Amino acid sequence: MKFAPKVPGLLLAFAVACGGGQGSTVPATPSAPAEPTPAVATQPAPIDPYLAARAEYANPGGMWMPQQMTLPGHAAAFQKLGVKIDPKNLADPLSAPLGAIVRLNGCSASFVSPDGLVVTNHHCVQSALQVNSTPDNNLVEKGFLAKTRADERSAGPAERVYVEQAFTDVTDAVRGGLDKIADPVARKEESEKRIKQQVAACEKGRPEVRCNVATYFRSGMYVLIEELEIRDVRLVYVPARSVGNYGGEIDNWQWPRHTGDFSFYRAYVGKDGKPADYSADNVPYKPKHHLQVSDKGVSPSDFVMITGFPGRTTRTKTALEVKHDVEWYYPYYLELAQQKYAIAEANLKAPGETAIKAGVLKQRIQNGLEKTGGVLKGLTSGDLLQRKAALDDKVKAWAAAPGREQYKAALAKLEQIITEEQRTARADYDRSNAFSSSQLLASALGIQRWSDERTKPDAERKAGYQDRDMRPAIASHKQLTKQYDATLDRALLRLALVRAIALPAAERPWLPLLLGVKPTQKLDEALVDKTLDSWYRTTKLADEKVRLDLLEKGSEARLRASTDPFIRAARRVWKIYLAEEKRADARTGELMLVAPAYADAMREVLGGLLAPDANSTLRITYGTVKAFKPTDSPFTTGAQILKKNTGKEPFDAPQPLLAAIEKKELGPYASSDGQLPVNFLSDLDTTGGNSGSAVLNDKGELVGLNFDSTIEGVASDVVFDGSIVRKIHVDARYMLWVMDKIDGADHLIEEMGLRPRL
Repeated sequence: MKFAPKVPGLLLAFAVACGGGQGSTVPATPSAPAEPTPAVATQPAPIDPYLAARAEYANPGGMWMPQQMTLPGHAAAFQKLGVKIDPKNLADPLSAPLGAIVRLNGCSASFVSPDGLVVTNHHCVQSALQVNSTPDNNLVEKGFLAKTRADERSAGPAERVYVEQAFTDVTDAVRGGLDKIADPVARKEESEKRIKQQVAACEKGRPEVRCNVATYFRSGMYVLIEELEIRDVRLVYVPARSVGNYGGEIDNWQWPRHTGDFSFYRAYVGKDGKPADYSADNVPYKPKHHLQVSDKGVSPSDFVMITGFPGRTTRTKTALEVKHDVEWYYPYYLELAQQKYAIAEANLKAPGETAIKAGVLKQRIQNGLEKTGGVLKGLTSGDLLQRKAALDDKVKAWAAAPGREQYKAALAKLEQIITEEQRTARADYDRSNAFSSSQLLASALGIQRWSDERTKPDAERKAGYQDRDMRPAIASHKQLTKQYDATLDRALLRLALVRAIALPAAERPWLPLLLGVKPTQKLDEALVDKTLDSWYRTTKLADEKVRLDLLEKGSEARLRASTDPFIRAARRVWKIYLAEEKRADARTGELMLVAPAYADAMREVLGGLLAPDANSTLRITYGTVKAFKPTDSPFTTGAQILKKNTGKEPFDAPQPLLAAIEKKELGPYASSDGQLPVNFLSDLDTTGGNSGSAVLNDKGELVGLNFDSTIEGVASDVVFDGSIVRKIHVDARYMLWVMDKIDGADHLIEEMGLRPRL
């Protein structure tokens, strides 16, 4: 079936010179003390002619690609809201302020000084704290402050800061002629070949650059993204857990909040200005742009926007897909997550570093557990499913109109593929979960893949296993050494295997192979326990040197001769692993020709204003500071912490913080009513991956950090509803106050172009 997807206008190729990103910065003017002035008659505050429009603004949602900001709808909205910045200025992702926004592993962040200082969320640096912690010096609990740059600690060998350098539309180069390839596997492989060619050309002769091709609009659009990959990332400042995670699981996804969810990294490069592995000789990176942090704050109904890297939404899914998620996937995931949570909780008082690692694991699981539960509740307790079905009907009606036969046929084929995929959903999920639940088993499977791919010419290898991928693979294994815990790893693998036992034998042929028993043997928990006891007692894969040796030099002969139980288990299931991968490739190859039709039809139904689903690429969302009700305040205050605090976790703020609030030692960080703003709400459109995103005013200044959503609106990942979507941000004034008054981070305040006042 020939189908030409409707792709938005081509992206400009915003290319910049490499070599460390030296260049001009956004001016950072230190705040000066006010000069005495003669007394004058008080003038009434000027009337804001746009205040009423902002107060009444109903956010339609949208995580917009930068170049989409030129669409007429945005210009009209900005004009109505009285926004000073021209939306066209936001269409260039390499200019200020977007040029200061960076990507971390799973979070967003921003440069806030000319010396590579990076601000993000407290919960985004937990892994870095964990790898630097010991039972006697638990930084996860205590926090960390480097008084000098020499004191800044490595965030771990796998941590990265990615700086955007170029965006190029390569849709035609990737998709052109794919409809002429009849075999879906061959079609998928051809698209991968073309993507690898684009990446290779982008990275050629530039080891400091990392390129990837991202897909948008259900694979209707492909964009080549070039990033500077900074590999030396260091911890600079993290407040104590009792500030950065105040309220803990009880307050997570809830309002009101009083959480100081902020932290700082610094990006380092070699003396030549190019990315380098960690070294004491490295120097701070000099970004082309950095944000000015504002200590002036925001007010109710003020315009705000967020730029960052949202991870995943599913708004362009069909109603059939959403129905399946509601009826099967979400409930199944929640059951599994609850069991994983119990494992983490049971090890919070375990000896050694297990307790520290269990605490980090528990926080991560709880976050996903509560959000997914909120999505399911939101979709089933209101009218969101009905609204999704109604939009789906409009999409199908548009495609069924005369002259659109290709669209109608594509949508029918899409539903056929989806139905077939759903038929094996649980078996596929349990198999994937089992293969990925253990760090050691996943390592063994990865080592086997590297062994297979190493025999091929580099250009013919599977993406992720080329020469360009060895360095990050080594870094990941070094990070694994710091994060691995045998007790937790065994418990999570056991859970996955026991759950898989419940499947009919025909749907889990891999399980007896993995366990090394005959297909006819009875599988039960006792067998799983006996097998895992032997594996974890005799394996050598927990040894970093062993893993790295096999990763870099593991030949087929060496792996065949290996006696390591995890390597042997991986080899026993390898044929099934490859067969299932090929089945998935065939499905992907079929979807490539028909899935874009659904996104295109949806765009037409919505009048052209459709943001692609989140995919961890740079986006913009805008709206206003807004409470749930016009009569409520969108801010929380320090005084409320005094009433909320119990002295017991998670409501156990540090005594110096409580004392300073009690004495009203708030300095210039207090708002006009004399209160210390802590967190505030907005109606912005964000999701996971936006953690750490800068909240900007209409001057492009940082006024807060995004860190959470209220549970009522999380189903908007599937169907956006601006009336209930509220995002929670830490106010920059609270961040600065904690730095200034509580933790003594004066040198960082000065580095950001401000002055300590307390």
